[in-house]
Amino acid sequence: MALLAFRLGHHHHLGLSAPRDARRRRRRSLVVASGAVKAPRPRDAAVVWFKHDLRVDDHPGLAAAAEPRRPVVPLYVFDRRILAGYSDTMLELLLFALEDLKKVLKSQQSDLLIGLGNAEDVVIKLVNEVQAGLIFTEDEVEYRVRNVLASVESSLSKASFKWGTPPEIVVWSDSLYDYKNPRELSTSYNNFLKEKLPMTTPLAAPSLPALNVETETGSIPTLEELKVFLKESRTSEDNWVPLKSTSARSILKKTLIQKKIKSGAASSNSNGGEDITAYYGTSGRKIQNSMFASESSIEVRGGTEITLDALAAYLKYLEGTGKANWQELHDKVRLTETRDGASFYTLFGPALQLGVISKRKVYHEAIQYERDRNAGFISPFGYSTPTVTAAVDAICSMEWYRLLALKSQVCIEGNNPIRIWRWKGHLIQYTSVGHSGPPVLLVHGFGASLQHYRDNTGGIADRGCRVWALTLLGFGKSEKPNINYSELLWSELLRDFIVDVVGEPVHLVGNSIGGYICAITAALWPSLSSSLILLNTAGSVVPSYSFIPLSEEGRSSWLSRLQARLLLLFLRSRAGGILKEYYPTRTERVDKTLVDEIIRASYDPGAATVIESIFGFNLSIPLNFLFDSFGGKVLIVQGMRDPLTKSKSFVSMLREHCSKVHIRELDAGHAPHDEVPDEVNSLLYEWIKDTAA
Repeated sequence: MALLAFRLGHHHHLGLSAPRDARRRRRRSLVVASGAVKAPRPRDAAVVWFKHDLRVDDHPGLAAAAEPRRPVVPLYVFDRRILAGYSDTMLELLLFALEDLKKVLKSQQSDLLIGLGNAEDVVIKLVNEVQAGLIFTEDEVEYRVRNVLASVESSLSKASFKWGTPPEIVVWSDSLYDYKNPRELSTSYNNFLKEKLPMTTPLAAPSLPALNVETETGSIPTLEELKVFLKESRTSEDNWVPLKSTSARSILKKTLIQKKIKSGAASSNSNGGEDITAYYGTSGRKIQNSMFASESSIEVRGGTEITLDALAAYLKYLEGTGKANWQELHDKVRLTETRDGASFYTLFGPALQLGVISKRKVYHEAIQYERDRNAGFISPFGYSTPTVTAAVDAICSMEWYRLLALKSQVCIEGNNPIRIWRWKGHLIQYTSVGHSGPPVLLVHGFGASLQHYRDNTGGIADRGCRVWALTLLGFGKSEKPNINYSELLWSELLRDFIVDVVGEPVHLVGNSIGGYICAITAALWPSLSSSLILLNTAGSVVPSYSFIPLSEEGRSSWLSRLQARLLLLFLRSRAGGILKEYYPTRTERVDKTLVDEIIRASYDPGAATVIESIFGFNLSIPLNFLFDSFGGKVLIVQGMRDPLTKSKSFVSMLREHCSKVHIRELDAGHAPHDEVPDEVNSLLYEWIKDTAA
């Protein structure tokens, strides 16, 4: 790995953040709408630090850095903290994108400098070598990456430079909408649409001056070299990363085979992944100028040029084609279109996450194609092709959740502990409270969010715990992408959150369907759970289970879509009344804030897709099977006045068939943690304390 120019120490502490006054003094924001942008006046060279913006097209930071013809030093750093959540597939796509970016920059007599290690060490070394007065980098919403940026700012403020003052960091953004202050944006999607903010226009690629610096540029590693580096740079907090390599479905199938339980599901291949040859065939044909890394890949790979070509092929799907590579993409569209529009994010999600193409570029291309089809006219009644609809809906949805995340991030400097975690490219909101004690993870039920633990996070933390609560993908203010939702998907999300964010075993606490997801997570990855605590959990007890049907992911139908929309209308009109039925002893707990949050989220883009998933839920895995597979301590807290469950019968079945499970009955409904929070907080803390003893 000596081939990389800036390989520096990588055991830097993850939690370092810049002093607030240093950040305010040395950072400026550059929010770009359209047209040319004037950057702050430079001292000398400008470093452009690439992270999730691997392109030269529509790159406000690069355009601003190049004005007025100042020396521009492009930089990419392989920092393990930024790459921590990347799968092997994403790492491979990252390398494709970097190779393309380096090639494009070289065509302008520039280059991409490659660093390996902690970003703060690499940046300080480079700034000193090229005497940079400015550092341009994209603003971020993800907490971990923001921490890296804060660490760079803090290190710069403390470092010494031959010319005196440290360089200034300029953070830039390329919002899809033209707005002035994120604080002023509505958190209601309906109200946001009514504001009719103007759309911004993509910037042209800037003309860069020749790079003339006396420093080694470094080389892009191979995939194997990068994987070795990431493995070597793991700390004790990262020792569970290999657990993420195998899907929940594969582990579950293997467990059923080991216990000789019939499942009625096809077995997976030997390496633990799903058998994709059944879908893609084994012809071994090689498409010239393929847009994919391999025949079995379903993610567009490469840089901006390849992605734009793939996007053109996608938008023109209904027109057909004689091009072999376009036909290959059309085949993938048919395969991945499990519901209307689902193929778009499957194909282009990684490219958007890596920033090889910007969201507003995709939006612009889709709208331009629509205009071309309709003599410059855009109908107010919808787009003329499903692919244009899919692209526009996906981009607007992604931007909406970025804006929600940005609005939440504005509050981080104050008392609001909301943070953002990026999971498989999607934005997840979570909170973390407490500084010492055993870790606890709170998981909400269907239709709720982390706010459902409003009186539990702090209450449990005050008793001496570290508490995390997250909003699952598809709920609250977390992203609601057009994907197939399932209990196994959410269990993998919990697994990755524990591995990537918490970094040690947790006491898993879940309510309703969240309890069932916690039980699956504990059963499939027992090492991640110190104990399991289920609050009026979904699921059932099946005596002497010998057969567990595992349904395969199916495709959406017009009936399920209609049912979802009707159910949404019903929930919006009856949300308050339904919730009060769940709180039989304290209906006053159902306040306007709680109801409004549920109704607000129901209007978010993608909400109908999540509701639709209800009709495909598979709760057939018995709770007693999951408890047996976990093998650890289990506490069942049951509100005996739950209108959704026959609590007496359920508790009776638990006592008869789950002898090792501890049960506590409460005079409460379906959400005892929110109905009688003080009682539940005390109960949970005593359980956690006794478990640790």
